[in-house]
Amino acid sequence: MSPLWQLTLARFREFYREPAALFWVYGFPLILACVLGMAFSEKPVPASNVDILFDPANPSAAEKLREKLGADPGLNVAFNDEATSRKRLRTSKTDVIVIPRPGTAGGHEYLFDETRSESVLARNAADRALLRSAHPTQALPTETAVTEPGGRYIDFLIPGLLGMNLLGGGLFGVGFAVGDLRVRKLLKRFQATPMRRSDFLLSMMLSRLIFTFIDIGLLLGVTYLVFDIRVRGNPLVFLALVAIGGAGFAGLGLLIGSRARTMETVAGLVNAVMLPMYVLSGVFFSAARFPEGMQPFIQALPLTALNDGLRAVMNDGAGWEALPHPLIVLTLWGGISFAIALRIFRWR
Repeated sequence: MSPLWQLTLARFREFYREPAALFWVYGFPLILACVLGMAFSEKPVPASNVDILFDPANPSAAEKLREKLGADPGLNVAFNDEATSRKRLRTSKTDVIVIPRPGTAGGHEYLFDETRSESVLARNAADRALLRSAHPTQALPTETAVTEPGGRYIDFLIPGLLGMNLLGGGLFGVGFAVGDLRVRKLLKRFQATPMRRSDFLLSMMLSRLIFTFIDIGLLLGVTYLVFDIRVRGNPLVFLALVAIGGAGFAGLGLLIGSRARTMETVAGLVNAVMLPMYVLSGVFFSAARFPEGMQPFIQALPLTALNDGLRAVMNDGAGWEALPHPLIVLTLWGGISFAIALRIFRWR
């Protein structure tokens, strides 16, 4: 049996003898996906809160506004004085304030926070309700509500969690493992054997890839049952993307652990590499939210490429022709990282 296969089997035995490792690799990602999925699952659009300023000197104007706005089921209408309404708007307890202005062309004034999307939407909803009441005979357009596959936030989130899990598995599962072997002086003993450096490093990457496929399979199975998450593209393209991404992150992990002498150094390097990508690479929200000047740097990150590729395959059904950028970025990161790690790796 080849040395590479024996070393890979040894990694398997070492891993499955650690119950804590089993939980953090397989159990924790499932719990995280389910908790975040339930927290951000799609809910009915809540009604907008509308405050009408009540003027005791002219109550009829406020009553007319209340009657017109109250006919819209998407609006929660309440009377308040100006000080209370402004405080409610400032603290996001209400979305828009309607001020009666008898004698003006419109008859009322809107007070809303243009920096809050809920406030802008509430202002538009209130305006539509008042226009409908002013022109009740006007023909309204036909509306058809649809739910498009891949359009939910959970459909955006799960590929990001898959990518985050691949990154964490590669950096922690490989970088920490190599660092731990060096700290325990086991690498020093390996040096006295005829084992080749390339076989050892490849076994670390190969075992991590196999763990990754098991982890991804469990995660996809649970999210399919709970949230109806599907891979809408070619499964072979999806598996190839996962393999290339997993290999790329395992290469980064090898590079981090190739020289570090202490676990503290490994932990610092892992966090320095991982945390910026967690924030910038579109795990929980789109990377397009960052300024245009940052986009070239963000698009060059391996986690950004993997997340974009996973979403394209899972949600859009994309094939090979739509993935040149993710594949090139991931291949370059993985190949260059492994080549440098192989060059600078030391046993002691």
